[in-house]
Amino acid sequence: MTATGAGTVHVEVRNLTLAYDSFVVQRDLDFTINRGDIFVIMGDSGCGKSTLLRHMIGLQTPAAGEILYDGENFLTASDEARAARLRTFGVMYQQGALWSSMTLVENTALTLEQYTALDPAEIRELAALKLALVGLAGFEDYYPSEISGGMQKRAGLARAMALDPEILFFDEPSAGLDPLSSRRLDELILELKHSLGATVVVVTHELPSIFAIATNGIFMDAERRTIVARGAPRDMLAPGADAKVREFLTRGGTA
Repeated sequence: MTATGAGTVHVEVRNLTLAYDSFVVQRDLDFTINRGDIFVIMGDSGCGKSTLLRHMIGLQTPAAGEILYDGENFLTASDEARAARLRTFGVMYQQGALWSSMTLVENTALTLEQYTALDPAEIRELAALKLALVGLAGFEDYYPSEISGGMQKRAGLARAMALDPEILFFDEPSAGLDPLSSRRLDELILELKHSLGATVVVVTHELPSIFAIATNGIFMDAERRTIVARGAPRDMLAPGADAKVREFLTRGGTA
């Protein structure tokens, strides 16, 4: 179904329904993510953006539908195939999710210790390299409490890319950051996307980030409980665009 080059389908979501018991959060979700996309998941508060992300990385099971990676159904895969697929993911959580009792290099080394046969010296060297790639050279032995919020986000990104993932998932990466730190994080995501050749999936409501980095995306509506717009964010502002999407992307102003 897919090839490995940029522009081919990397992720396909089919008829996905997200629910908590009998309460349906979103239904009939259908979209594709091409290899190399920076794909943004948008929507108003409570629409289920982070819930969708958790389903995509296997933390929750949908009420119905399919999630395919490179044409293979992630939900029905064997335990071995599913574990192998998970190792191609890198995830950066909203608050960084760093272990407070571990230094930055120890946090970054966690997945390397678990999934590689490298010796401790090699692991530290590689973890230090990942920290350097996000601008944290020299901070390897600092604890999360000793650095700023923006630096914690970058440390979380270093850990997410420790295994050179094919897909990076970000949940509100700019949340809580000042505008300058947010812009620098956007620039870093773009730089790493190009250097790693990774597909990037981002949950965000930050308009500057949406327009700065996204190549494709979806808008989920909390009231209609489904996707109401697809494509590049600027294309969602074209004449005839959904009024709610236009209001979200212009903050009630004009495009």
